[in-house]
Amino acid sequence: MAKKSGFARLLWRSLLILVVFSVALVLPFRWIDPPISMVMLERSWQQRGNNYQLDKRWLSWNEIPRHAALAAVVSEDQNFPNHYGFDIKAIQKAFAERERRGSLRGASTISQQVARNMYLWTGRSWLRKGLEVWFTGLVELCWPKQRILEIYLNIAEWGDGVFGIGAASRHHFGINASQLTHWQSALLASSLPSPLKYNPAAPAPHLIARANWNLGQQRKLGGRSWLASLE
Repeated sequence: MAKKSGFARLLWRSLLILVVFSVALVLPFRWIDPPISMVMLERSWQQRGNNYQLDKRWLSWNEIPRHAALAAVVSEDQNFPNHYGFDIKAIQKAFAERERRGSLRGASTISQQVARNMYLWTGRSWLRKGLEVWFTGLVELCWPKQRILEIYLNIAEWGDGVFGIGAASRHHFGINASQLTHWQSALLASSLPSPLKYNPAAPAPHLIARANWNLGQQRKLGGRSWLASLE
């Protein structure tokens, strides 16, 4: 009995340490801009010796054009203002589509993508998925929605070594993010599912179609006013 109680105490202490440690990894970034993400570190490690350089520049929420933020939400997570990290309806749709087509399409929210990009390695495993669920919950608990979207737009990958909408604007269009047009923002947002595949500066027909759909969805949702609840 003594051994069992000793093991239980050790287990609870270990869990408490893990909880405190993970909260300490998330909570400070409510106020502090993260200097780097796990994906950036992983890409740098993979490309070591190849003169690989990270192209990134942090933009505050007030420096990010609202139409660019809206385009990203429309492209990646239209239920972002309403959910608590997980879009149950999107997950159900994804599994229903899997039953019909035999393949599982992505249903990750912006919050999940932030959790993955900030704290986890790339690849697929049950361990990674479990940690993604945990960190997504912490991100939603510790950061307001506006902050989640701000961080997302600053750490999202937009090309080889290109991270964040500030770097993406310069890399693809040679302009600052503040100068992005609605069309350029739609192209950038529409490339997010496959940022290493698509080139917003020389868009393929499929990307042009996605960008046109994005603009149409923005109008249908009510434009910039739709994001007002985040501010």
